[in-house]
Amino acid sequence: MLKISEEKLDDEILDELIRMSEEWEAEDSCWGYRHNTKEDIENERIFLAREDDEILGYLFGHEHIQEEHSSVIRDKAKSFEIMEIYVRPEYRSKGIGKKLFAYLEQQLTDTDYLTLSTATKNWKAILHFYIEETGMAFHSARLFKEIQK
Repeated sequence: MLKISEEKLDDEILDELIRMSEEWEAEDSCWGYRHNTKEDIENERIFLAREDDEILGYLFGHEHIQEEHSSVIRDKAKSFEIMEIYVRPEYRSKGIGKKLFAYLEQQLTDTDYLTLSTATKNWKAILHFYIEETGMAFHSARLFKEIQK
């Protein structure tokens, strides 16, 4: 049975999250993605999707206060920045990412905004997930094109 929970980082969870991020890096699905180190994870809030003792997916990030008013977020608003959300390939399209996201929202009772950035190569799937599945709004994009010489 799937269980979503926030968990304290320990050595076992850290090792598994690093292993999973190495799997993600090997997928080559995000521009410039590199696997995590302890320093990338240690000060983040960790949310895990587990079935029995196996971690199927994770989400981690942190809260911060918006210093200045932006085009989207007012000054002094409390935001949670999602640094990563990942589900192992064999468990995708089963609602696990959506459940991680929903659980996070339930835990953030005094937070004003959720934010994230992505560098995915599959932008259609990501936009579908974040906009249609989780209800986020698209705000901006930074596009690149390498000039062929």
